[in-house]
Amino acid sequence: MHDNTYLPDHFLRHIAAIMPAHLSMDEFVASCRRPLRRSIRVNTLKISVAAFVARMQPLGWQLDPVPWCDTGFWLSREDESVPLGNTAEHLSGLFYIQEASSMLPVTALFACEQIRRDGMLLDAAAAPGSKTTQIAALMDNQGMLVANEYSSSRLKVLSANLQRCGVTNVGMTHFDAKVFGQWLPETFDAILLDAPCSGEGTVRKDEDALRNWSIESIDEIAAVQQGLLESAFHALKPGGVLVYSTCTLSLQENQAVCQSLQDKFGDAFSFDSLADLFPAAEKACTPEGYLHVWPQIFDSEGFFVARLRKHHSVPNTMFKPGKLGKFPFSPLPVKESEPMLREIEAAFGVVPHGNLFGRSEEIWLFPQLFEQVQGKLRFDRIGLKLAETFKKGYRLTHEWALAYGDGASKGFVELDIANAREFMMGRDVWPEQEAAGTGEVIVRYQGHTLGMGKWVGSRVKNALPRELVRDNNLFV
Repeated sequence: MHDNTYLPDHFLRHIAAIMPAHLSMDEFVASCRRPLRRSIRVNTLKISVAAFVARMQPLGWQLDPVPWCDTGFWLSREDESVPLGNTAEHLSGLFYIQEASSMLPVTALFACEQIRRDGMLLDAAAAPGSKTTQIAALMDNQGMLVANEYSSSRLKVLSANLQRCGVTNVGMTHFDAKVFGQWLPETFDAILLDAPCSGEGTVRKDEDALRNWSIESIDEIAAVQQGLLESAFHALKPGGVLVYSTCTLSLQENQAVCQSLQDKFGDAFSFDSLADLFPAAEKACTPEGYLHVWPQIFDSEGFFVARLRKHHSVPNTMFKPGKLGKFPFSPLPVKESEPMLREIEAAFGVVPHGNLFGRSEEIWLFPQLFEQVQGKLRFDRIGLKLAETFKKGYRLTHEWALAYGDGASKGFVELDIANAREFMMGRDVWPEQEAAGTGEVIVRYQGHTLGMGKWVGSRVKNALPRELVRDNNLFV
């Protein structure tokens, strides 16, 4: 029990006034004081759900399916001695530690039959990356996903999670999300706006989440959310789908924000009912068709999800093109790009997909749809950095290895568990029973990539980025 969870009286009175009559306040309070069940999502960019379950079963992992996400599981482990983030499977990007309720918005988005994996999508408030990586996996790294984050301090975490999970189709931006309706009207086939909110639903993992709670702050946040939702609506193509979600409970931040858009644009869009999104979804469904997940319903965090379809254009008084600086990248000439791609295929048996661009001593792999937004938006990061160049050639990057290394048919070395631990601690390794090779090599453990190395005689020199080095207590 979380006996220290702060639930102020004025908050509880507020909740009692809005909670549906068939739900119990006593159960609400009890659930808020109960620790969350640990949940994870399998990253299908790297491994199938069936293969992951089979891999983890001998290690004593009990995986109970999350009913609204085909790749989500509640997790219990027989051996908790190794932190979940230090397991080989997490370091290799095979799964993402994600609260079960937060898997709902992306499920709702992709439940629409017209969502195309190769389209142009927007995640308007992306960090730390749980929903971004979930979207990218459902897109199978096709098309392009613009992942925006307003908080500069959270960009690095977002980037690290995208790299670990092998995501290649994302362009990262750093703006107040209100700019998308201004700069990119009717650009996106689908949009997720998981809006910043008061976080009332997160009290089960943060006992102080409600320490500064007040009605006044909720009203202020709701005004921001209305502006973000209107901007996202303008950025959505006619025929497109938008999901609005929060991890909070108050009607002002949820139903009222949706109603404000309806009041403004009327029949230009309609909300879908989510009552059939998954078995038992009707338990959390509102009369409008939204999902308002109270924590006691599914023993989860509190959450809100609404999905709308845009029927036709509306006048956009927000439109105002942004000012862009000089674009620092240039397309790599065919005489340079084609030999490089042939060399990579000859060495590793895989071919990177995308468009090659150069900047200074760097070569980047951009998503194929990038040209649709080129010159319209300033990006912090596009696709992945493929290689760094020097006088005698180039050196492939760690992030390239994480994205493509699992599919390599040659040019890799498999480590045993002892050497894999050594590698993740930043040390060189001497693979047993491996014929020494030459040049760069992908380093794998149980078939999945840990990083890059370089053969030096019978030793593999470690090329793991320093920020990813772990000290100890690795793997199971």
